[in-house]
Amino acid sequence: MTGEESSNAAYAAEVQRLRAEGVVGQSGRLRELFDYLAERGPLAEPATQAEISAAVFGQAETDSDDATVRVYIHRLRKKLDDHYLANPPVEGQAQVEIPSGIYALRLLQHEAPSATEHPAKGAVVLPRRQFALLLAALLLLAALVFAGGSWWGGRGDGGNAIWDPLERSERPVLLVMGDYYLFGEIDPVFPEDGRLIRDFRVNSPEDLLRLQEADPERYGNAEDVGLNYLPFQTAYALQSVAPLLAATDKPVEVIAASELTSDMLNTHDVVYLGLLSGMGLLEEVTFAGSTLRIGDSYDEIIDRESGEVWMSDEARRLASPAFYRDYAYLARYNAPGGALVTVVASERVTGLRGIGPIVAGGVLPPELEDTADDGAFEALFQVTGQQGADLSDRLILARSRE
Repeated sequence: MTGEESSNAAYAAEVQRLRAEGVVGQSGRLRELFDYLAERGPLAEPATQAEISAAVFGQAETDSDDATVRVYIHRLRKKLDDHYLANPPVEGQAQVEIPSGIYALRLLQHEAPSATEHPAKGAVVLPRRQFALLLAALLLLAALVFAGGSWWGGRGDGGNAIWDPLERSERPVLLVMGDYYLFGEIDPVFPEDGRLIRDFRVNSPEDLLRLQEADPERYGNAEDVGLNYLPFQTAYALQSVAPLLAATDKPVEVIAASELTSDMLNTHDVVYLGLLSGMGLLEEVTFAGSTLRIGDSYDEIIDRESGEVWMSDEARRLASPAFYRDYAYLARYNAPGGALVTVVASERVTGLRGIGPIVAGGVLPPELEDTADDGAFEALFQVTGQQGADLSDRLILARSRE
């Protein structure tokens, strides 16, 4: 049997297995799309949008910008990816995929890894997304070292009323870093013109899929490319807070906000560091019991009672030598599930740079010290900046909260 014949046989066997196990359903448009691409074979030219529209959806004439085909291709690709993620192919087993940017099924063959490819005992092989997060964390670690900070070495200026309850708690700590989900927008005709997009409405692959179904015209070309990123400026707050957490002598695990689940609030205490826009699950939990709320954009914090608005103007003035104001938000409270949650956040990055030394300092502003001593609290600081530098800070409010 030739190599091509062997590949075709492996492809046909895997297609039949996927059908038999109902991976793409027993009927419906998704199954019809899979069958159409499968029958074309692993070496066929990629189908066009018009060909799929006519063969699968019965639309002989279709608008060239119609998103139905793209949405179904995305759903089928995700079905296959999820199946192989949950059921990794064994040695010698074939795998089929829909590569990004084309409408075709292609064959992947898994071979036994060579001796040099085996991870050492106890090592962890990370999927692409986790590897990207680990790489970002290593960059943050490097930033701390070069800034003269220490990751887990020793206490900073000393503890204060913000952190005392965390030290007394018996739970391990999750240090949650505010991260951002990116998706790709890929034109199947001109894939080289693709781009990465950050959309505040899209914080996970599941969010992207829901929006593709609800608004295919807007999200029809979108692809989950397995990328998240951490703003580099988070390192400034991390440099101040990490030594405090180290001094508690408690287990501390660092995760991205996109990885936080509700179940974790039943077993851990949480410290959030990052921008307000990167809080993910914690945003709703935090502001449900707050006297404040986030406005139409993440550059606004609004008092629920008075209606007063504190809006960062960093974005408009960062490139100029003009002074501007940014705002940092602090909170500590007990979440459902018993987690003690401490939030160190800001509207823009200057506030995050300015708030780190404040929360880590041995002496807090008296009003904040008194409020933090009483239990759950929240506070707001105004940070004056110039071209990214935090020049001065002022406590705006400190209140008890639920």
